[in-house]
Amino acid sequence: SSPDCHTVAAFQHPSAPVMSTVAVIPESRLFVSEPDPRWFGNAQNPSDTKSQGWTNENWLKSRFHFNFAEYSEGPGAFGVLRVMNDDLVQGERGFGEHPHRDMEIMTFIVDGFLTHKDSHGNEETLGRGGVQFMTAGTGIYHSEHNLAKEPLRFIQCWVVPRSRGLKPNYGSAVGNADAAAARRDQWAHLVSDELGSVPTPVKINQDCNVFVTELSPNVASKALSIGKDRQAYLLCIEGSGKIAGQDMQRHDSAEIKGPFELELLSGTTGAYVLVFEMALTRDSRGR
Repeated sequence: SSPDCHTVAAFQHPSAPVMSTVAVIPESRLFVSEPDPRWFGNAQNPSDTKSQGWTNENWLKSRFHFNFAEYSEGPGAFGVLRVMNDDLVQGERGFGEHPHRDMEIMTFIVDGFLTHKDSHGNEETLGRGGVQFMTAGTGIYHSEHNLAKEPLRFIQCWVVPRSRGLKPNYGSAVGNADAAAARRDQWAHLVSDELGSVPTPVKINQDCNVFVTELSPNVASKALSIGKDRQAYLLCIEGSGKIAGQDMQRHDSAEIKGPFELELLSGTTGAYVLVFEMALTRDSRGR
């Protein structure tokens, strides 16, 4: 297919008459936002970014998977997953204090260090593999900054809660050696429903699960079952791989409609993958 089109694989699951689909969405189909630094309380970009250790000319490069901010030409959501923004923030820059409400917000740190501070007195800095989460509920103000000189990359995701007006809450899971070992060549279950009994580091107010794996080079993951009434949204954070015979590169994503046994074969540099699993809906980007 052309770079601007995704590939759809459809196949019959052996135990059900339902047709499964896997649609790979290349990075080229994502919207890239590079906003003015002053909009978020930052100084102007330096004239010589390379001397400052920057890896991008602008303070922020954000890849939107769904409609967000100035972008309104794409899909509005995938099931209960309303936002997935893949953000690259340069050194000593960030997002000044701003409000949220009625949303479950999860931030997965990929590289660098993210410092969170909110109106409920929470302040924390987390590195690679760490997860920050908030129930915005009736309302919360927070800021997010890269206080170091090195670049910061994180994936911020918003999930629509099952009810409005919840009590605001903040929590985190540290990205330490134990967390790295838990995702090495196996699926680590990071997020689950607050009403469920599965022990996970993060609990949210929605029927939604998040899994992550960091595969060594040329390794096949164990199968992750997506049920017949379920669906998943997958992001290739780093590396490359194959899913249902389709190639995926860094920043590519995939929409999966169950039933499907999700098996990923990593490429020559390995693969770091994030998966949101939830109830089946009809929405998709289309062919």
